[in-house]
Amino acid sequence: MKKALSIAGSDSGGGAGIQADLKTFQELEVFGMSALTAVTAQNTLGVQAVFPMTAEAVSKQMQSIGEDIGADALKTGMLFNAEIIQAVSEQIKHYKWENVVVDPVMIAKGGASLLQIEAISAMKQYLLPLAMVITPNIPEAEVLTGMTIRSDEDKREAAKRLFALGVKNIVVKGGHDEDQNESVDLLYDGNAFTTFSSRRVQTKNTHGTGCTFSAAITAELAKGLPVNEAVSRAKNFIQAAIEEQLQIGQGHGPTNHWAYRNRKDR
Repeated sequence: MKKALSIAGSDSGGGAGIQADLKTFQELEVFGMSALTAVTAQNTLGVQAVFPMTAEAVSKQMQSIGEDIGADALKTGMLFNAEIIQAVSEQIKHYKWENVVVDPVMIAKGGASLLQIEAISAMKQYLLPLAMVITPNIPEAEVLTGMTIRSDEDKREAAKRLFALGVKNIVVKGGHDEDQNESVDLLYDGNAFTTFSSRRVQTKNTHGTGCTFSAAITAELAKGLPVNEAVSRAKNFIQAAIEEQLQIGQGHGPTNHWAYRNRKDR
């Protein structure tokens, strides 16, 4: 049984964060575990409140898993502040966890900040050098690299800058691209670029897409797949989840985590 750990915040609405990650792990047949970094009061309309855990609380959760169950892969989502980022990085190094996927969660769909500004430098200094894969969207890649991204060449340059920070594989997601027909994710492994394209779905129901996509990559890495195959399967997983809409809530609704399994079963 392969095991995957999510270090992230709780979404009371169930569409993103720990809840989305555990649903994704389950659908992809890996055993899911969690280390909670914050509790959010959240729904499809936005984030109403954030209650962060202490860095010690996050460390203790990771220690409980590391000392007993272990993890074949892990992902980080909402880490909120520099203290939590440092604590998480220390535990990753202590347990020598290598299949680390970093989803640099910064801003919620409704615009609420989920990462303090001073934490960005801590992420670059402590966490990114430990990452096997990082999955920024374009706004997140802009913050991490300090550059404006408007073109495919810009995305490639941003990926190179993130690689220079120590990340082994960078996936710059295309959800914020201006192309209205396609969404193209760009993978860079330090040597070559690979693109993953899918039909753009015109929908507001995209809450938790980043969490779900990175969780799917994590699950496939836990099974032993190479990064490019893990990203390809994760792209198919999130595409199905977006296309087969649930229509939950009044705002940005969640994706359909069992859509991929339904397609496989047909």
